[in-house]
Amino acid sequence: MVDAQTITDNERWAGIYKLLDRNSLIHPEFEPQEEIKEFIQSCKILVIGAGGLGCEILKNLALSGFCDIHVIDMDTIDVSNLNRQFLFRRADVGKPKAVTAAAFINKRVQGVTVTPHYCKIQDMDEDFYSEFALVICGLDSIEARRWMNATLVGMRDEDNPDSLKPLIDGGTEGFKGQARVILPGITSCYECSMDMLSKPTGFPLCTIANTPRLPEHCIEWAHILEWPNKHGERKMDTDDPKDIQWLYETALARAKQYNIQGVTYSLTQGVVKNIIPAIAATNAIIAASCCNEALKIATTCAKNLNNYMMYSGNDSVYTYTFEHQRKDDCPVCSTSATKLDFKGDKTLEELMDYLKEKPDVYKPSFAVGGKPLYMQAPKQLEEAMRPNLQKPLSELFSSGDELTITDSTLPFSLQVIVTFI
Repeated sequence: MVDAQTITDNERWAGIYKLLDRNSLIHPEFEPQEEIKEFIQSCKILVIGAGGLGCEILKNLALSGFCDIHVIDMDTIDVSNLNRQFLFRRADVGKPKAVTAAAFINKRVQGVTVTPHYCKIQDMDEDFYSEFALVICGLDSIEARRWMNATLVGMRDEDNPDSLKPLIDGGTEGFKGQARVILPGITSCYECSMDMLSKPTGFPLCTIANTPRLPEHCIEWAHILEWPNKHGERKMDTDDPKDIQWLYETALARAKQYNIQGVTYSLTQGVVKNIIPAIAATNAIIAASCCNEALKIATTCAKNLNNYMMYSGNDSVYTYTFEHQRKDDCPVCSTSATKLDFKGDKTLEELMDYLKEKPDVYKPSFAVGGKPLYMQAPKQLEEAMRPNLQKPLSELFSSGDELTITDSTLPFSLQVIVTFI
C-alpha cells in the first residue's frame, strides 16, 4: 500500500502532461506521451547545491519527470536553514544536506533516484561532470560558480557535440534573483558577467579597531583582528560551526564592552560569509524558472531562455529577460587577452590592490613570460618574492608585455596586456 504522502509515478506523469500541454511545450513531433516520458527519464541531471534554492530545484525536477538526479553539497544542516529548506527537519540538524535531501526525495517521489555527493565540486573530475546531460547551479558562492563555469567551458570539444554541457544558473539575493542558460562556447558564460557584480560592503579598519558603532563592526573586529591573534596562520572555516561560535562569542564580548546591541549567531554568519537574508518565495520563483529551462532543454520541445532573466520582488513582481553578450576578452570563453593601461612607476603591490578592487580577482599571483614575479603560495616562495611587491612595474617587465595572473580559487588564468602610461 502506498503511503499517503508518497507521490506515485502515475500521479506525477499525469501532472507533467497537463503542465506541458497547458504551456504549449508539446511539439507536434512528440505526440506520443510515452516519447516525451522517455526523453525526460533518460536525461541525467546534476544539481549543485542543496540549500534554499537547491531544495526547490530538487523537488521541481523530481515532480517534472526527471528520474536520474545527482546532487553535490559540502554543507551540513543548521537550525537556521529549517524555515525555508523544506526537505530538512529538526532531527536532521548536523547531517549532510546532499544526503538528507536525496533521502527525502527518494522516499517521497516514486520512480526517482537522487544520488548524493557530500563533497566539494572541486573534488570531482571532468569524467564525472561529463556523465550529465546538463548542470543546474543553486549556489550562494561566486567562487564556486566561476569554478563550475570554467570547468564546463574547458570541457567543450567542438568536434564532439556530447561534450557541450548546458549550465543553468540560478541565484537569489533577498527579493531579487536571476536565472540564466549558459551554453559553453556559444553564449556568454558566467565570467562574462562578472562586471555586473557589486563589491561586498566593507568597513574602515580604523573604525573596526578603535570606534565600533555597529554589531557588524564587532564581528569584523573578531574576524579580521582577533582571529589571527588567537589562531595564528590557521584560516577560519566559515562552514565550521565551532569557528563561527568562537567568532560570535568574541564579537558579543566586544559589543558588551561598547554597549552595542544586536550581535547574534545568525548575523555573525551573515557578516563573515556575506550572506543576505534568503526569501523563500524568491527561491521558489527562480527555481521554477531554472527547472522550466531544464525541461525545455531535455525535451527540445521549445526554445530555451536567451539567455538571462532578472527578477525583482521588492516593490512588485517584475521580470526582465535579455541576451547577455559574450565578452571579447573573457578569460574563460575567449582567447583574447585583457588590455590594461597602468602607470609604470606604480609598484606591483599597487597593481595588486587595483585588481583586488575588481570582482574577478581575490588573491592574485603574477608571472611574465613564464617567469614568476610574485606567488601567493607556498609560504617560502611568497616570502622570497615579497620584495618584488615594492618594485615599480617598469623594473619587472616592459610596457606591452602580457602578464599572467592566477588565483588559487580559480581553475583558469587571466592574460593581461599591460601598457604603461
